[in-house]
Amino acid sequence: MEKITGYIDHIIFRNEDNGYTVFQLNNEEGELTCVGKFSYIGEGEFLELEGEYTMHPSYGMQLQVTNHRIKEPEDRESIERYLGSGAVKGIGPALAGKIVAKFGEDTFRIMEEEPERLAEIKGISERKAREICVQVEEKKDLRQAMIYLQKYGISIHLAVKIYQKYGLGTYSVLEENPYKLADDIEGVGFRTADEIASRIGIHTDSDFRIQSGIFYTFAPKCAGGTCILGRECTVRESGAAFGVELKDIEKYLMDLAMTKKVVLKQDGEKVRVYPAQYYYMEMNTARMLKELNINYDEPDDLIRRRIDKLEEETESTLDEQQKRAVAEAVKHGIFILTGGPGTGKTTTINAMIRYFLSEGMDIRLAAPTGRAAKRMTETTGYEAQTIHRLLEVSGSPEESSKGGFGRNQDNPLETDVVIIDEMSMVDLALMHALLSSVVPGTRVIFVGDRNQLPSVGPGKVLQDLIESHAFPVMMLTRIFRQAQESDIVVNAHRINAGEEVRLDNKSRDFFFLKRQDADVIISVILTLIQKKLPRYVKAKMTDIQVLAPMKKGLLGVERLNRILQQYLNPPSVKKQEKEYGERLFRVGDKVMQTKNNYQLEWEIATNTVWLWTRAFGVFNGVYWYRDGNPYI
Repeated sequence: MEKITGYIDHIIFRNEDNGYTVFQLNNEEGELTCVGKFSYIGEGEFLELEGEYTMHPSYGMQLQVTNHRIKEPEDRESIERYLGSGAVKGIGPALAGKIVAKFGEDTFRIMEEEPERLAEIKGISERKAREICVQVEEKKDLRQAMIYLQKYGISIHLAVKIYQKYGLGTYSVLEENPYKLADDIEGVGFRTADEIASRIGIHTDSDFRIQSGIFYTFAPKCAGGTCILGRECTVRESGAAFGVELKDIEKYLMDLAMTKKVVLKQDGEKVRVYPAQYYYMEMNTARMLKELNINYDEPDDLIRRRIDKLEEETESTLDEQQKRAVAEAVKHGIFILTGGPGTGKTTTINAMIRYFLSEGMDIRLAAPTGRAAKRMTETTGYEAQTIHRLLEVSGSPEESSKGGFGRNQDNPLETDVVIIDEMSMVDLALMHALLSSVVPGTRVIFVGDRNQLPSVGPGKVLQDLIESHAFPVMMLTRIFRQAQESDIVVNAHRINAGEEVRLDNKSRDFFFLKRQDADVIISVILTLIQKKLPRYVKAKMTDIQVLAPMKKGLLGVERLNRILQQYLNPPSVKKQEKEYGERLFRVGDKVMQTKNNYQLEWEIATNTVWLWTRAFGVFNGVYWYRDGNPYI
């Protein structure tokens, strides 16, 4: 076991979830790459490390750290390096040199006991001196808090979020009411808070626990789109969820209502319990929909003549349902277009776009996901965005429900028509944010299939809109000839109609291969990808995608990815590799982006004048401009 000391020159990689860190350590012998799991460390920190030297095939000699201890810098050089590393905001290398030159090895004592003396140094005011010393103290407090929180099995990532929220109040929150974490911190639910509480020693019959547990009962219900429970259901499910017998449910419900966490509504002899956040969000959404649902006095015969003219100009043909859909979209502020695959939704959208453009209207197209937006762009020929980008999201999309959008009621969208595709995936929070950015007089058209992917978050928005019968809806039912040739489309409609699906494997694009053993299933998948499907569908192996319903397990995404990588993109001396946490990435791997960064700037290097080369957020493809309009 090797034992060395030194300071962190720079951090190469850090996983905030598990603390896995790769950093460059400077010591008397020079620079050394160190790898291990660390609670909270920053550049400039002085460390005492224990571990074993290992030889990485790509990155050379490394120290695999098993134990570590953060030490206060002891000598003048270490103190200067720490202060000048950027660890303390407002101190660079030059100023750090002046501070250490003045106070030497007594620097930290001066900062702790006599912070005003920093103002003796030229360039440091009394105010700045206090700010510097507060930062140094906060760093010390943060380290202590990390150690305290990890005692209770709290992950490093979560510990940082807790400290950022409560600061020195962290200790009192955890000791008095750890269930407060579920209310205040993104990503913490009742189960996590309950585990922490049990380690701290909070009794299972604590009022805090029961109130939080009752509220927790709503979580799975809301995730499925239903945000209401009856009082009796709340009693039964809450008691079962956290293992207590609830005798005085009214007391706890009233406490939750008093703290505005739930809303209680009398419905005949029953009492319905609503999570307050979703109750008011739904009420506001309904109000905004009503305000936007304006009827426009457009003569039917005039609309039909314009549709006929567009058909003639574009040499296209719309059936009667599609024409009625275009007409209804013109005549109403809110319009819903729905239908299964192959029923002509895209053709109808294109007809609407051409109609509104012919009237000189400005149109914005959007969809809930980057892939759906890209597909919408490809099928319409006009730029479509994610709804988050349309609303100019700021910060993390996960926090968007808390007001993280640049477009809102104070800064609404400047457009005449908004068309949203794949509406089945839009949840209540996103719907609320979207409508908040639209002013009355703007036409809003929702397009989607209620039988397709539902929203991840609370609220079956598209389904509820259709079933409300409060807005004009056109359901396309005719399956066009091209779609009839696909058994994927035909079987989708059979499933929606409750009919039996054909599994005779005589189809051109829909097959069912029944296998039971996990390893046999994987073997079949590899055979299909490597040998059979490329020839059959005239595609490369890299064009084929495997979908799985779960992440973990023998047939989960994580295991499948490792096996597919091994067989489809094996290691080679010609291919570079990079470890990221516990994952290995190799040149030639297919990579899916699972989280969007809407503030990330991207750029395409090109000499072509007409190419749109720079933007922010999700890259949905290359757009060219002709006469000021984008085309693909």
